Amino acid sequence: MRGPDDEAPVTALGHHLLAEFSGCDAAALADLGQVTRAMLQAAEASGATVVTHSFHHFSPHGVSGAVIIAESHLAIHTWPEHGFAAVDFFSCGPVDMDRGLAVLKAAFGAVEETRLELERGPLRTVNP
Repeated sequence: MRGPDDEAPVTALGHHLLAEFSGCDAAALADLGQVTRAMLQAAEASGATVVTHSFHHFSPHGVSGAVIIAESHLAIHTWPEHGFAAVDFFSCGPVDMDRGLAVLKAAFGAVEETRLELERGPLRTVNP
């Protein structure tokens, strides 16, 4: 029988960071061009390799979109009427998510930021 000290090492395929920005500037969150630029700048600041991107403005308000990076993706959904933005940053490679999120926090004038970090992929090797 295996004990807790005999377990296989923890491994993950990627790192997924969920960030929520509140107290944001409503006009910034509603502006398709500004959201797109901020997301591309965030990807660049993190050191990610941008492959493509797509963003959509909803009527009457809100923007959703994603930047596809070689390392995975950076996605956003905004609710200008609530001063709120939800961001997903997933990477299978060496990127500086903190730098990327700092760009977004500044671009949207967020007052508060909360995060949830997850490791993704097979977390344990059954038979190493």
